[in-house]
Amino acid sequence: MDGDERKEVDQAFRELVNMTPAALEKWLATDRSRSAGQHKDGGESTGHASGRRIVEILRTQKSDLSDDDYLHMRKVVGYIRRHLAQRPQGDVRDTKWRDSLMNWGHDPLV
Repeated sequence: MDGDERKEVDQAFRELVNMTPAALEKWLATDRSRSAGQHKDGGESTGHASGRRIVEILRTQKSDLSDDDYLHMRKVVGYIRRHLAQRPQGDVRDTKWRDSLMNWGHDPLV
């Protein structure tokens, strides 16, 4: 991934991931977080695992991020954008839709 791509991905990631590492970590420790999303073989959901990786990325100096980190950041951006486009009507405060987005580092109520 070249420098321009990295810059573009980083900018979109930082705009869409609106939870702090501490807030995301606290959320990931909840039962609601662990129950949200698609679970493979009864294990951890894809979004929950992604949330743990997002915390690591947010706590890493930009100069120390790897190509794999940037690829994950691009995946996060794509997921959040697609999910936001599917916003349900009404109050989303206690919905699986919001819970899933929060696993990916985006709280739509912020």
